[in-house]
Amino acid sequence: MFTGIIEDVGRVKSIEKKGAFGRITIETALSLDEVSLGDSIAINGACLTVAGKSAGAFTADLSEETFAGTTLGELQAGVRVNLERALTLSKPLGGHMVTGHVDGIGRILKKTPKGGAMDIEVEIPDTLMGQVVRKGSIAIDGISLTIAEITCRSIRAAIIPHTFNKTTLLDKPEGAKVNIETDVIGKYVERYLSSGKKGMTEDFLAEHGFLKK
Repeated sequence: MFTGIIEDVGRVKSIEKKGAFGRITIETALSLDEVSLGDSIAINGACLTVAGKSAGAFTADLSEETFAGTTLGELQAGVRVNLERALTLSKPLGGHMVTGHVDGIGRILKKTPKGGAMDIEVEIPDTLMGQVVRKGSIAIDGISLTIAEITCRSIRAAIIPHTFNKTTLLDKPEGAKVNIETDVIGKYVERYLSSGKKGMTEDFLAEHGFLKK
């Protein structure tokens, strides 16, 4: 699990693809002293497993699913990426609960400066629009954002100067692809509504332990 609060903007040192799989090495200013092989680090919101590390860098394997379902396969050496180490019990939950499992790929439609801040409009895949709500949370390239507005095919979020300057949103031009992870609560709500069950009934509350029958 992650929080969507970016800890460092690293840089791709190398990326290679061998058949359906690959490997990526990231340079970072993060302390890796407490990071062990097998631990998780999110790269642009995609949870990867640390397969190797050295001074100031770590390596992770890329699966066929990662290449197909995220933007990581399009990265090149020198590109900056958002990094976050996995959530621990001692780490503040400053954003929202992020799994690191990318749900789809979106696209930046528009960036509008507002003083030192920025409004950003992001196209969301049709299959995910039912999981987003106004004032709800969404992770874009691993960044925890609050949805300010929803259209039929996109969301708009207001980016404060700190977030804009401390993440890769500064680099991303209009038209750039981004990894999207919707809020986990939205997934459960959509699943519940699609199951055909109606309303918050006494039977539902009893079934989930809220009432005793």
